[in-house]
Amino acid sequence: MISLELAQRLRSAGLVWEPEPGDRFVVPGRDMDDEVFVVSTMLVDVHEFPTGRVIGFNGTTEWALDSIEQHEVVWLPWEHQLRERLGSRFVRLETGDAGFVVVTAWDGRQERSGHRDAECAYAQSLLAMLSG
Repeated sequence: MISLELAQRLRSAGLVWEPEPGDRFVVPGRDMDDEVFVVSTMLVDVHEFPTGRVIGFNGTTEWALDSIEQHEVVWLPWEHQLRERLGSRFVRLETGDAGFVVVTAWDGRQERSGHRDAECAYAQSLLAMLSG
């Protein structure tokens, strides 16, 4: 799983999140940075209001968070979501002794982003694409 810091960098670089069931997210800055939530139609759902999207916590009685605005949470994309965002620029995922390397191609050159975790390698590659 990618770190909160890397997810925040992706968001700052322009990665847009359209919440769907199964998506992971964190509620930072409320002493819950280590708690990963999952959008689910049973427990956590996304509600559309004129003022924006709100993520609702259904059936939570043990703590006082019924809902939170989408911009207050940070999406932690899955590996397949990161790969999809790379689109046609994605060439391949390589494995080696040091972990994983995502190879992308654009502007006539290949770029390589490596990390011991595949999701992090994809996230770093996407960050480079969004920032470059």
